[in-house]
Amino acid sequence: MPEIEIAHGCANGGEPFIPQVCRIKEIIPETHDVKTFRLTTLDGKRPFDSKPGQFGLLSFISEGECVFVISGFGEDYIQFTVKKVGRVTTRLHQMEVGEQVGVRGPFGNWFPYESCKGMDMLFIAGGIGMPPVRSFAQYCIDHREDYGHIDYVYSASTYADLVCKEDLFENWPKVPDMNVYVSVYHASEESEKKGLTESYTAPFLETLGIEASENRAAVVCGGPSLYRTCSESLKKLGFADDHVVTTLEMRMKCGVGKCGRCNIGSHFICLDGPVFTRAEIAQMYTTA
Repeated sequence: MPEIEIAHGCANGGEPFIPQVCRIKEIIPETHDVKTFRLTTLDGKRPFDSKPGQFGLLSFISEGECVFVISGFGEDYIQFTVKKVGRVTTRLHQMEVGEQVGVRGPFGNWFPYESCKGMDMLFIAGGIGMPPVRSFAQYCIDHREDYGHIDYVYSASTYADLVCKEDLFENWPKVPDMNVYVSVYHASEESEKKGLTESYTAPFLETLGIEASENRAAVVCGGPSLYRTCSESLKKLGFADDHVVTTLEMRMKCGVGKCGRCNIGSHFICLDGPVFTRAEIAQMYTTA
């Protein structure tokens, strides 16, 4: 499997603990409880450069902070796609364009975009697992000549819960040599209009005729049940553990390995991750 690089840094003058104050440039509603926030500095610049899979922390003095993978960026912004689940995310969902939020980052390693050049790519995501995988997929699309065939497999509970619909149904189907497969767990009038399959992610994956090879990498992100069932499906399809990559950003806490709450055995996810191969994760839990 291509090597996963590990590096850490902070754009705020190298100070990892002090957030930059950023302004919300744009808010994009994705679903009833998911929004994408585009953030710029107070003087209208991109807060920092990042690589696919790296993460940042958004904070409020009154509520605390949370870790989010950077889901994209533009010339003068970075973006985070956030599901409303707790105090910090609820506060963020209440905000409007022009308001300010603290940002720390970028932290963590990244998806192996360099060593995957020339390979066929299989991306698998479920629900809010879409944004982390999207960051790598979009990089491959933006550098299309550097990668082989691309398959993107995505599922959510209902059509209304699908994130990044514009990418799924408008932008990515136009990309050369790329197939986009979308399914929902519960059919609706909207999903039927789109011709979507009613299926869970893993069984759906197994019907697509995608085969493993030494020249194909799989990237997976979703909840624990999706990761488990898709890992089993990928094994059936012949994917070796060192050809399957995922991200453990849900285990991240302080971002710099100081609080100790991200450790699995001797590993600190904030320092060693969040991106790992399935082989590395298996070894991690074996020695924990």
